[in-house]
Amino acid sequence: MSHSFHYLIMAEHSIFQKELLNRLKDTGLTIGQPKVLDYLKDHDGAGQKDIARGCHIEPGTLTTILNRMEDAGLVERRMLNGNRRSLYVFLTGKGKEQLKPVTEAFSEMEEEAFRGISETERKTFMDLMLRVYENISSRKD
Repeated sequence: MSHSFHYLIMAEHSIFQKELLNRLKDTGLTIGQPKVLDYLKDHDGAGQKDIARGCHIEPGTLTTILNRMEDAGLVERRMLNGNRRSLYVFLTGKGKEQLKPVTEAFSEMEEEAFRGISETERKTFMDLMLRVYENISSRKD
């Protein structure tokens, strides 16, 4: 097993995603949907471009995710001010209900990930991860 930074980041992401979907299997949520629900929790009524950017999802992929979420009654897309080119996404009552298991699963998984790690180490880790995130997300494409 490699312990390089890129390997650990990719492996952790893959493991986290699989475990998250396993924990949420009874909800019927599919890949990408928990992240979008979590984003909409704090940005209800966001534009699709903002959601794609905030979730680090390609716009075309987000459209597919939102179509499935809309079909499942989790979100609704609305035009505001008659602008057909700008759709805004709102959680429905059912979508808001799904936030509870999603939030609980994220919280439980974070606690498990940090098991045996002190608060000081956790804060240091999070500070460093934020700096890494800022370094790689500020790159010019």
